Amino acid sequence: MLPVADAFALTQQHLLTLPAETVSIDEADGRVLREAVLADRDFPPFDRVAMDGIAIRYADYQNGQRTFRVSGTQFAGQPQQTLSDENTCLEVMTGSMLPQGADTIIRYEDVTIADGQATITIEDVTKGQHLHFRATDRRAGDTLLPVGTRLGPAELAVAASVGQATLTVTTQPRVALISTGDELVDVADTPLPYQIRRSNTYMLRAALASLGIHATLHHIVDNETTMTDRLAALLADNDVLVLSGGVSAGKADFVPSVLARLGVQQQFHQIKQRPGKPLLFGTTADKTVAVKAVAAKAVFGLPGNPVSTVLCAYRYVLPYLKACLGIPTPPVRYAQLAQSVTFQPPVTYFVPVWLESASDGRLLAHPLPGSGSADFANLLDADAFMELPASQSSFEQGTAFPIWSTRG
Repeated sequence: MLPVADAFALTQQHLLTLPAETVSIDEADGRVLREAVLADRDFPPFDRVAMDGIAIRYADYQNGQRTFRVSGTQFAGQPQQTLSDENTCLEVMTGSMLPQGADTIIRYEDVTIADGQATITIEDVTKGQHLHFRATDRRAGDTLLPVGTRLGPAELAVAASVGQATLTVTTQPRVALISTGDELVDVADTPLPYQIRRSNTYMLRAALASLGIHATLHHIVDNETTMTDRLAALLADNDVLVLSGGVSAGKADFVPSVLARLGVQQQFHQIKQRPGKPLLFGTTADKTVAVKAVAAKAVFGLPGNPVSTVLCAYRYVLPYLKACLGIPTPPVRYAQLAQSVTFQPPVTYFVPVWLESASDGRLLAHPLPGSGSADFANLLDADAFMELPASQSSFEQGTAFPIWSTRG
């Protein structure tokens, strides 16, 4: 059995190489850029008014002039106007071009306007105030969104502002989620006393949807011939298979032998952890590119027990898919135990916890009692799994350990 860190490292050494594709900006939310987005012009593209008010020449104010004739209004979206002479001002709206000849904005709050005359009522005017000058944010040709950026609301707004109606992004992997076992029935069916409804694949599909991956759901009964035929077809049509169940040592656990028969090279099977010990990871058609192993296909065999499935999904499968997509890995989060925990080594223990932000800013993890890795309902109260190292058996209150969030 491999330690947790070694197993995780092996998954990261066998990443898929996904091609690029061009998509509409309407379909780009959550995708990862493969071509940088550049500024097509200066930002802002003109000297822009930042407050509603009047535009004047600062020199006139400096010479003692406080009252100006209003000669017109400069609205946003209109061509630039010009101050007609030194005794005039223009009313200006936020977002409009600075009128030619003007260099300072006085807010409406600092003027009175009556009978076509605007009188400044303050004495602390600064030249250039309330203006956003051309190219102060970015210059034409500057990189706004580099390769590897994951597109969200702010990034899509930037892309739209530079006219990127289409974007080149990493293709989403084709993922099949496969439940196995004769005891499982469809969610719409009424189970017999010895049956249960399929649920793990629905959890997995929802988790993968957070990456923008639209996985397909499948079920295979505990028949070796049927499983071989179905998995062969699914391997041909998908980049990643995630199986739930059939990877332990039972008489009906055919997944490891079937995968081997189909040419899946087993990278590991079984990890020194609880829950989730039977986890399997394999790849097909490995090749070496720039001294790094590249997998043509990847297969995860998750234990069928629900808590084990959830843990392995968030500790191994999602980080693997994020790495394949080029999504940056955030720093590992830590939380402090809200109460002491005792667990016998020599395995890494993942304990479900609910999280609390203490008044002093500490993140506290409260262990949840449970009845084993089949206790799916227990996860309704959990926010994360806390990873407790195999090197010790007592974990004291107030000690910080890594957490793996299951909420977003």
